[in-house]
Formats: sequence, C-alpha cells, structure tokens
Amino acid sequence: MTNNQRHKNYDILNLIGYGLSKFNMDFVREYGFTTKSQFYEYIVQIGIAGTAGTVKNRQDLFDGMTSDGPRKGWWQKGPVYKHRKDYIDSLFGNLNVADYANIVKMSLVEMSASLGIDTTILSREKSVKPSPIIKSQFKQMQKTGKEAEYYFMNNYMQIECFANAIIDDARLFGDGYDFQMTFETEFILAEVKGIRSEKGSIRMTENEYDKAMEYESDYALVVVSNLEDIPKMSAIFNPLKSIVFTAIKQKTEQVYYRASEGIWN
Repeated sequence: MTNNQRHKNYDILNLIGYGLSKFNMDFVREYGFTTKSQFYEYIVQIGIAGTAGTVKNRQDLFDGMTSDGPRKGWWQKGPVYKHRKDYIDSLFGNLNVADYANIVKMSLVEMSASLGIDTTILSREKSVKPSPIIKSQFKQMQKTGKEAEYYFMNNYMQIECFANAIIDDARLFGDGYDFQMTFETEFILAEVKGIRSEKGSIRMTENEYDKAMEYESDYALVVVSNLEDIPKMSAIFNPLKSIVFTAIKQKTEQVYYRASEGIWN
C-alpha cells in the first residue's frame, strides 16, 4: 500500500484485522454472527469497508504474525505490518477476546455519527464497558507521536550511532526530550517525532527547542517517517543548526479548579 492509497478507515480496519487474526471465530461471535461472511458483510454495510474482500485482506495482513494455526496470511507483507502489529500488541495484547472486541465496538460507536452506523448490533450481545485506562490506550493508538516513540524504542539500534547505547525513557519528565541514549563516557538526548508519510513538517515545543539549544550536538531530533508503510528513521544532531524553525506564538487559556481551604486528614 502506498501513502496515496491509505484507506479512510485505516485505523479501525487494522483493529478489526488484528482481532480476526488473533481470535478468529471467537471475535466474530462477539458481534452475534456465526460466520465470517456475515461479519464481513456487516462491516461493509456500515461503511467501514467497500467490499468483504477488504476486511478479509486486512486479516490476511496480520495472520502471518498473530496466527499460530494453519493460516499463514500475506507473509510477504510482514515488514510492512510488523510494527503495526507490535504497536497494537503493546496496547491491547493482554486483553481477552471480549475486552478486545469492546475496544472495536467503542471505536465503531464513536464513528457512528459521521458514518450513519446503526449501533444496535453492537449492544445486542452482552458487552462490558471498557475501563477508563482502556479508553486512554485507544486514544494513544491514534497519536502519530506515540506510535513513532514506540517504534524508536524497539528499533533505535538500527541507527548506527545508537547501536551500542543504553536507552532511558524520559517522556514522563516532560523536560524537552523523550529518551537519553547513554554510552560509556557520554550521552545524547533524543526527541522523537512521527510523520505518517515520507515527507511532512514537524514542530518543536518551546521546551524542546530550548533543550536543543542547550545541548547542541548532544541533542538529536529523530524523525520516524513513513509510518503508514515501512518506517524510516532519521537522526539529526544539533537540529537547530541544520533545520530552519519558525516561531509561532499561540495564546491559550488554561482552566484549573481550586478547592476551598480545608483540613486534609
């Protein structure tokens, strides 16, 4: 699949294909169907796919990586879909079929307004409401930056200068970089950005920009591009020296809530 051929319902189709591949008929039964053909047709009827073959093909793309049975899938597409399967695994790989099916149902319900989906069938079978953390994981899956960071964590050694580094996750600190790459006598700070296609613009926060200015050659901007196909990583050291950034000021209003004074015990 080329970048220009990206399906408009790409993300949900990946979730459906993964579910079909991993859970097979158990996944189909979660929607009240007794055959895959019935499930395929339902996905077509609600406008997620144009043909039943589109749904089946999406399962084939994942089969070579998730199925332990006789289905081998499109193993030739392994390099393309490996990172997508791994990313879905990282978020939902520990879920049972009922919980995973509910993730897909939740997505379909959220899309119902724009697609005119009849969601009756989604609640026909007994359904467990997804927990807040599952909802948060679902939102994370849709963020390009999070996918790029996950890819970098698992593949940074493919960048020659990072091959022998020890990686430390610094994302929770919010200090202008995502990872510290530590060597025997030095370290490099890495900030990761993701792009769906082969080209596109990126932006740095003021905090990231200041950190890049402070550490200069010890700061690397790692761009993970082509996430819709086979990802590519580019590491740009001292990025402020080689990339022209334009300052864009945005005025935002932040709302917070303060409790009245009380005794907290």
